[in-house]
Amino acid sequence: MPDSLYFNKEHQMIRKAVREFVNKEINPHVDAWEEQKIAPLHKLFKKMGDLGFLGIRYDPKHGGQGLDYWYDLVFAEEIGRIDAAGISMAIAVQTHMATPAINQFGSDYLKETYLTKAISGDMVSAIAVTEPGAGSDVSALATTAKKEGDHYVLNGSKTYITNGTQADFLTLLARTSDDPGYHSFSLFVVPTDLPGFSVSKKLDKMGMQSSDTAELFFDDMKIPVENMIGQEGEGFIYQMQQFQHERFVTLPLVYESSRKIIDMTLDHIRERVVFGKPLVKRQVLRHRLADWLTEIECLKCLTYHIVSMKMAGLDVTKEVSMGKLVAGRRVPADVRRPGFHVGDAHIAGISGLPPGIHRRRCRRSHVGDHRTHGGLLIRFIQVETHNT
Repeated sequence: MPDSLYFNKEHQMIRKAVREFVNKEINPHVDAWEEQKIAPLHKLFKKMGDLGFLGIRYDPKHGGQGLDYWYDLVFAEEIGRIDAAGISMAIAVQTHMATPAINQFGSDYLKETYLTKAISGDMVSAIAVTEPGAGSDVSALATTAKKEGDHYVLNGSKTYITNGTQADFLTLLARTSDDPGYHSFSLFVVPTDLPGFSVSKKLDKMGMQSSDTAELFFDDMKIPVENMIGQEGEGFIYQMQQFQHERFVTLPLVYESSRKIIDMTLDHIRERVVFGKPLVKRQVLRHRLADWLTEIECLKCLTYHIVSMKMAGLDVTKEVSMGKLVAGRRVPADVRRPGFHVGDAHIAGISGLPPGIHRRRCRRSHVGDHRTHGGLLIRFIQVETHNT
């Protein structure tokens, strides 16, 4: 897809700056971070904040760049080229998952105290929604925040929290009412230096090792009332809107990373000779490569269409859900298959196969199971059919 169809010189300047940063400040270190099972996010985010990378679309009065969705896409595509999925996800949490609700619904106090520092890289953020008993079914959350005077008392736990061991604050969804329905939840900014907060454990994972993922615990933790985002009881609605930013940023991360996996696989099967011929000469492998590349390009085209809609001020909930469905189901399923074409080298992670092919394989379940979006899309289809 020719960049000139969508991007001007200013867009390409941002692309060049982010790519140079990734190649100089991130990719040379991912081997060590993967081995250590953590990346120095405060140091890394401060460097990114100083260059203006953490607030591409946010208002300049809060330290952002105030740029449009095409610049945002350029940034997301370039962090999708990072050689470890855990690092790109950690950055996306900071820019697209933990801060959009503060920007859209937060008070001036919350923006000045937390959003500005997240954009500058002086604070690391995390999004705390998932619980041991509630994942894609957000309405099943059990963590409670009970109002007592000028505080809310927080009790409960959250799990699978990216950036969880290093976060300075959490954007956290909790139940503030026992009433049924979606207006029983509120969204808070929760500083992690307050009494009552603890990291229960840092979770070990099959992939994305450089991303610190944690289980968090809250025991009678007092949160100032001014740390509520927006109005009490509207947190579920705010978080559903924030999820759209999360799901959108996943799309370029998937297609850029997937393309790089295929490129690495292609380089390997060009050199790998079996029964007197390079593997790339095998027709079945060539057909599979064509299938993978086509699916990736389709996802990329859908993403560009979504950006065009966003620029026009249109609702993209349906299209973003379609993209998440494709990214979560088809592309990762196909991208796992290149491993089958490199044999034991893929399993052992040796024999000259680029290590990035292993570190890029775990983007499947970002922002919930992709199958959840199938049910969401059916609702859109039913409404559209009813209205025709």
